Amino acid sequence: MSRTTRPLLIVVGGTDPVYRGYCVEQVAAAYPIALIDTKPPSWQQHLVVDHEVADTHDPEAVVAAGLALAARHSIAGVVTWDEYTLVPTAELAARLNVPGNSTAAMTACRDKATSRRLFDEHNVPSATSTRVDNLTAAETAALRTGFPVVLKPSSHAASIGVVRVDTPEELPSAWEFAAAGAGEQGPEGSGVLVEAYLAGPEISVECVTQHGVTTALAVTRKEVAFPPYFEEVGHTVSAGDPLLPEVAPVAVQAVRALGVTAGVQHVEMRLTASGPRIIEVNSRIGGDLIGQLVRLATGLDLPRIAADIACGQIPDLTPTAHSTAAIKIVYPPATGTLSARDLAIHPGPESPWLHQVTWLRDVGERVVLPPAGNLDTSRVGFLIVTADSAEAAQGSLSSLADALTLSVAP
Repeated sequence: MSRTTRPLLIVVGGTDPVYRGYCVEQVAAAYPIALIDTKPPSWQQHLVVDHEVADTHDPEAVVAAGLALAARHSIAGVVTWDEYTLVPTAELAARLNVPGNSTAAMTACRDKATSRRLFDEHNVPSATSTRVDNLTAAETAALRTGFPVVLKPSSHAASIGVVRVDTPEELPSAWEFAAAGAGEQGPEGSGVLVEAYLAGPEISVECVTQHGVTTALAVTRKEVAFPPYFEEVGHTVSAGDPLLPEVAPVAVQAVRALGVTAGVQHVEMRLTASGPRIIEVNSRIGGDLIGQLVRLATGLDLPRIAADIACGQIPDLTPTAHSTAAIKIVYPPATGTLSARDLAIHPGPESPWLHQVTWLRDVGERVVLPPAGNLDTSRVGFLIVTADSAEAAQGSLSSLADALTLSVAP
């Protein structure tokens, strides 16, 4: 443990080096940080002033760990970018009397049934939704809603247990899939939701809120694959996206309806024939390195912005770049053992547009396609490119696809 005279920022959970490493690094560049996590610091040891080990999903454990840190240091704020630690982090912020969201607002974000009710009460366009606990109730709700419907656990994330159902005959197997996901979900919600399917392109709006005032900063255009499941396989962020003026008011309305007053929000929606409709509000930085895409495209540093708000500072929301950044997540062609994995193009002076190549699975390892596979076993790696436009970025990703060799032995 090293000493610092400056007040610390406590980071709760979210220290996965692949998808959240950049968040820890960017925040540590601006603030001395302490971690509360399920295990001691490893790769991030050099970035951390102090730490406490605790179950980050347990509010009492997180509060106890935070109070232990506060006994040793002055604390400026508390932040998380982990979906499952939103409620414990809110409780800790309240105990330490630092800026943050109420536990009621974070519970409303985590429990999608509560979200839908509040959207309805505040006239936020979203989807018809019914919470059910068994297949019979799901069948009744689906018939009342009208097919196609979507089944989803009430308080999970990463599209776990989410499935589209087109006919009554598909419901029993879809129910088993969704109920299995619901069995592992967070404690904030229960059961499975039966919802109207929202047809149209999927996007998210990356927002920042301070003192209850929300600003929409960027639009992320998403690529979703492996129907009837909703696996996100690509994201594109362009500075000055022409969609932003259209979708920003709906995103702001949704954040306000849930009582969110602080931090960074990742607001998912579908662009339907009747206009933008909310899927959900995630009160944290988007996953799949979306925060990195926002920084590359606009210059805006979402982890730093989240840290500033958590510490009661006014963040700088002035874009310093005008570009496009896109990520393509690489999935195997089939389930089996990865037998070949090669990309003929490499980051460097010859290809300055290729920002990052990261491999997650090695030759000889088993890979499993969705829905059986999870984020660890399904994904072989990801590629990040930058370009002057979304069209140019997609062109670059197409050239990478042509240069990619992936083989799987059954």
